[in-house]
Amino acid sequence: MLSGKSPGLAVVLSFFISGLGQIYNGQIIKGLVTIGIQAINAVLMFVIIGFVTYFLVWVWAMYDAYKTAERINDASGKGSSF
Repeated sequence: MLSGKSPGLAVVLSFFISGLGQIYNGQIIKGLVTIGIQAINAVLMFVIIGFVTYFLVWVWAMYDAYKTAERINDASGKGSSF
């Protein structure tokens, strides 16, 4: 059974650590893969491209965590709450 999730909390978690919002939403593999990608992006910062890719994945992770929490709430009938 799906439980209600806070989209706001999911965004905040992903703001601090990309992928943590996905883990909060129950998407463990997706969250761990995102964390791994960000680790690679951190290394790529030594060749400049990492600054761009890290930022893009960071923004995507926050957006995805928010939208996934909303979908979970819609599916469980709990509605979306911050």
